[in-house]
Amino acid sequence: MSIVSIPRACVIGHPIAHSRSPLIHNHWLATLGIPGHYDLQDVAPKDFATFLAQLPTRGYVGGNVTVPHKEAAFERVARRDAAAQAIGAVNTLWFESGVLVGGNSDAHGFVTNLDQTMPGWVVPRGRTVILGAGGAAHSATYALLQRGMAVVVVNRTRGHAQSLAQYFGAQVEVHGVDALPRLLPAADLLVNCTSCGMEGKPPLAIDLGPLRPGAIVCDMVYVPLETPLLADARRRGHRTVDGLGMLLHQAGFGFAKWFGVKPTVTPELRALVEADIRGPAQGAA
Repeated sequence: MSIVSIPRACVIGHPIAHSRSPLIHNHWLATLGIPGHYDLQDVAPKDFATFLAQLPTRGYVGGNVTVPHKEAAFERVARRDAAAQAIGAVNTLWFESGVLVGGNSDAHGFVTNLDQTMPGWVVPRGRTVILGAGGAAHSATYALLQRGMAVVVVNRTRGHAQSLAQYFGAQVEVHGVDALPRLLPAADLLVNCTSCGMEGKPPLAIDLGPLRPGAIVCDMVYVPLETPLLADARRRGHRTVDGLGMLLHQAGFGFAKWFGVKPTVTPELRALVEADIRGPAQGAA
């Protein structure tokens, strides 16, 4: 009698104990009645290449990649999807005909969260101001350009912002933080792609006074669920979007690759993760 092994996936990072990904994926597996499992793998940078090479022998059909391995994964996969290629980072791994493929679901999660939370958010010839120039900003920039939005990147270190702009060319403007007061009045969407406001980090110290009343404020941080930036924006009457929806929607991309079913982000799932965030275990994905 043969033993059929169930498909397994994982999230690879260092450190990784704080990740909510197993909570999300194992919830989907249970509610959909799919045999499978999703777990954590804490892998130091020096061991990452070996771990990737051993994914099949360890029984994994793929997985997610998080800090600090996204750029290393980009270099190690055999093929990349269009989003990963444009963003310069891989956060999802799967196999096609035995070949390791890398994708990036952050851009998908970002715009799907906006679509679900703020229907009609795309403004013809609309303008977005992005705060930060790291990996999250790369993903948001790619997604927004795909939707036809103009993108202005504001970063404390102008050189980092210019490096981001090199990925996307002249369609992305770059400014230092001193330009914010004159950029905000024309913004239709303001997106925080920094870690400021995250639990244990300093708040994002900007004045939202110049931001026009109809602008949407989005924060990729989701611990806490309402960051100081979002709280300030809500008090001023702006529509706000937290980062949890992005986490949930980006997760579905990989789940479909590994387990063959496109999952749904339900109120039940969001409530489950919200309860975990509000519990004793605080952190980021």
